[in-house]
Amino acid sequence: MTDTIVPITSPDLDAAEVSWFAALCSDDYQFLGVPDGDLRSSWAHCRDIGLEAERQGFRNLLAPSSYQVGQDTLSYVAAMAPLTSRINFLAAIRCGEMQPIMLARTIATLDHMLQGRLTLNVISSDFPGEVADSAYRYRRSHEVVQILRQAWTRDTIDFAGEVYDFKGVPTDPAKPYQTGGPLLYFGGYSPDALELCGAQCDVYLMWPETRDVLAQRMRDVHARAAAHGRTLDYGLRVHMIVRDTEAEAREYADYIASKLDDEYGRMIRDRAHDSISLGVAHQARARALADQFGYTEPGLWTGIGRARSGCGAALVGSTDQILTKIKDYQKMGIRSFIFSGYPHLEEVVHFGTRVMPHLTTCSLPVAYGRVPPAPPQTPLAAGPRR
Repeated sequence: MTDTIVPITSPDLDAAEVSWFAALCSDDYQFLGVPDGDLRSSWAHCRDIGLEAERQGFRNLLAPSSYQVGQDTLSYVAAMAPLTSRINFLAAIRCGEMQPIMLARTIATLDHMLQGRLTLNVISSDFPGEVADSAYRYRRSHEVVQILRQAWTRDTIDFAGEVYDFKGVPTDPAKPYQTGGPLLYFGGYSPDALELCGAQCDVYLMWPETRDVLAQRMRDVHARAAAHGRTLDYGLRVHMIVRDTEAEAREYADYIASKLDDEYGRMIRDRAHDSISLGVAHQARARALADQFGYTEPGLWTGIGRARSGCGAALVGSTDQILTKIKDYQKMGIRSFIFSGYPHLEEVVHFGTRVMPHLTTCSLPVAYGRVPPAPPQTPLAAGPRR
């Protein structure tokens, strides 16, 4: 499978948005499922992950959202704004958690602080203490995104929906730095989720599965977007283990899983707010179909999903093997990649030094014309440059 699966919005397939992950949600280990005080979700630790990702040349940083454990997403992004100058931030927003007009103002403020280095990951999960019907949650998300769009592009907000009703609210405080507002990323598997993404969002994010499954998912999302006269970009969120040889990479995968207690791993998975989602069920099914070593296809290892909800597989291999995998995904039409590894601060250097020098990267907000390209920058002393 080498042909592009679906048309993409951004024209330059040779360039990819390559992102790393800020472990805000108490999700950093040396040994999967074994808490480590030095890797706990603190401001200092997550700050250092973000700064190292920028040094290594990553274009974006996913800042996830979880109430039960970890750091607050938007506070983290705000604090990182003056500490960074190149890297974008993909901030998760849980729709409905904040009154949408106030959310629009908060996002606009962050966008100005970052001078356009802001993207948003739209989430429709339950709130703490809430168990809401899926159709209602996605309806709420539809309305939140529509209100955000009005706040970013119109003089007033006039919206009458099932959840929210506003009339004549001025938008002056809510105008973002980027024309039209930040790009919207979204991941979800149910029909309601695909409809939300096809109608409202810019980049559809997938969790790791076999390539044939990913290809079909892209076709399904493309069909929903086409029904609204739209095309999307596509992204893959996957963990990463890269070493000089395949044997070393597979050995490290076994090493980080060597102390995992499956009962404790199940507790970690169950505490997540998305633990009963369709996407999580697909990740569990992939683990069930894996071989005795946890691989569902060459280089795709599902062992990480034993100790976390959500994205539960890693690409495992040598530098050349990982580069080949990424290039194959690009040929399918995948344009955005969000990588992570355990521990995050060490693995960002492994990937950055081995793989990043061989990749042509881009900033999707620039590719979409949301912000003007930055002037040429003098490379930093540490880390490879593109």
